[in-house]
Amino acid sequence: MEIEIINRGRGPEIKGTRITVYDLMDYTEAGWRPNSIALLFGLNSAQVQCAIRYIEEHKAEVLPVYQEMLARDARGNPPEIEEKLRKSREKLQAILDAKENGKGTEKAAVRLISIFCDIDRFRGTGRLYLT
Repeated sequence: MEIEIINRGRGPEIKGTRITVYDLMDYTEAGWRPNSIALLFGLNSAQVQCAIRYIEEHKAEVLPVYQEMLARDARGNPPEIEEKLRKSREKLQAILDAKENGKGTEKAAVRLISIFCDIDRFRGTGRLYLT
């Protein structure tokens, strides 16, 4: 398979993956070596090199979007989203407590997955954060 960067509407990403060049930029900006980035994301070195080349060749397009992503992340979630996250965390804790007591283990596992998906959707980043 040819290694290339494509855009399916989520931003430039490595073909055959859901990993965008923006996902890699935190690590390239921090000075990580391509092999380390590849290992972290489950990519091969050629895929990471392709993304790095794309970032360098399209810096004028990529950098402003990346900076806006960082600014949006720094602003945090609006209060209504934080409230939904708080409720999700409470539900998660209740499920974990029930599991500790040996009640509803299978149902708890299914609900746990659902809560993780809710948290991911509310964050809107496509990444899963556990707090």
